[in-house]
Amino acid sequence: MSDVLLVDRTDAVVTLTLNRPEAMNALDVPLKEALREALAALETDRSCRAVVLAGAGRAFCTGQDLREHVAVLESGSTDPLDTVRRHYNPIASRLGSMPKPVVAAVGGMAAGAGAGLALLADFRVGGPSTSFLMAFANVGLAADTGLSWSLPRLVGHAKAVELLMLAERVKADEARSLGLLTRLVAADEDVLPAAQELAARLAAGPTVAYGAIKRQLSIGDAGTLNDALSAEAQAQAISGATADHRNATAAFVDKRKPTFEGR
Repeated sequence: MSDVLLVDRTDAVVTLTLNRPEAMNALDVPLKEALREALAALETDRSCRAVVLAGAGRAFCTGQDLREHVAVLESGSTDPLDTVRRHYNPIASRLGSMPKPVVAAVGGMAAGAGAGLALLADFRVGGPSTSFLMAFANVGLAADTGLSWSLPRLVGHAKAVELLMLAERVKADEARSLGLLTRLVAADEDVLPAAQELAARLAAGPTVAYGAIKRQLSIGDAGTLNDALSAEAQAQAISGATADHRNATAAFVDKRKPTFEGR
């Protein structure tokens, strides 16, 4: 992978680190393309059972690189925001539907599309310097990177309107109380280790069932009861056919701790 995106594999956990610390990990085309390709590869990588998304340096990700965007605006492009369709939508789709757990290590600021990336993770770990900023309205834009979908599911419709329209910074304690953070650790240097520890725990679990849970919740959150029941039946059929289910059931009956292999 390119230098702008670092990939580290530790057992079954893959850590993707946005690596433009000099720009607070702002998303330019090379980084967006590297992230899009890495997520596509991990989606079908059976050796990866959990993903950590992190940022190098003092920020998680401050969203779109505005210097790059200004250059596009000044170029006379007839579609200066085609990056949403080419990059942000595919990234958000793959991140949100990743069939294995995703943990975001939100060290420092997560703004704009960076907040969108973090909120599409299943779990978000932050520290004292963590903050979120739905910054789009500050530059005259609506939201992207899935925020119109993820944010109201986490904080409710009214709070999502407030966060997106007023575009005010949300500090760590408030982020934890709102549900933007799953866990808040005491020291910033503990954010990434805590996220990786959580990912390792998840990687050792029934990852096929985790993927099924994610799919059924994406339907159950917005669909009818019958939609949810249909999704549950499909999810149980998939997870119930796994060796993990058979082995864990036998272990429960035998009063043993189960071992999951993700199959």
